[in-house]
Amino acid sequence: MDDITSRDDEKRLELAREQGRQEEQRHQKERDQAAEAGRAKGQEEERARANAQANAQANAQTIAQANANAREKPVKQGWGWGAKIIAFLVVLAIILAVIGLLTLSVSVMTISTNYALPFTTSYGVTFPEGQSIAIGNSHMTVLSYQNELISDIDGDRQKLVIGEDRVISERRAVITTFGVIKLMDTNFQINLKYKGDRDNVAYFDMAIHTSQQVPDMLLKRLLPPEINAQPM
Repeated sequence: MDDITSRDDEKRLELAREQGRQEEQRHQKERDQAAEAGRAKGQEEERARANAQANAQANAQTIAQANANAREKPVKQGWGWGAKIIAFLVVLAIILAVIGLLTLSVSVMTISTNYALPFTTSYGVTFPEGQSIAIGNSHMTVLSYQNELISDIDGDRQKLVIGEDRVISERRAVITTFGVIKLMDTNFQINLKYKGDRDNVAYFDMAIHTSQQVPDMLLKRLLPPEINAQPM
């Protein structure tokens, strides 16, 4: 009887131990499943955060590029218009300068008021012999004879030898452009020093004395194209 009771107790103990192992295995499986679910959830959340961050960066880059394009576009357009305006003004200035040169004129007349002539511009000039040359409103003709030069200025003849002077009396010159714009109004007097002649060409040192400082470009408008004037 005792043996039977012991065997029953052992069976019950074995059954209890088996149930305990099964229960422990079930709990362990549940813990493993929970841990796996936690890891999967963590990975999913990490992927979601990474995707959200990537989307945010992409949106930020898109917005930054759009802002840069918006800032750059008006600047390019503004510079384009500015370049066109500058080019137009340059072309207009060139056109006006050309017209101004083409319409540049010098009127020479008798002086109405005497002024000091403190400004002097000097040239080396040549006069073709036997040809009437207009300097301002005076007409000059030169002709060599042996070692002398006969100079005729407005009908007043004088013989010159090398080193002698001849004076074209004081005049008034008014320089205008576009027909109405006055650039200069000056009195002037011309002194000529005879330097000799060669091959039917008479050489002079010319000094032009003026009451105002006159640019060389304007001053040469007083001189005819028939003479060759080189600054000294």
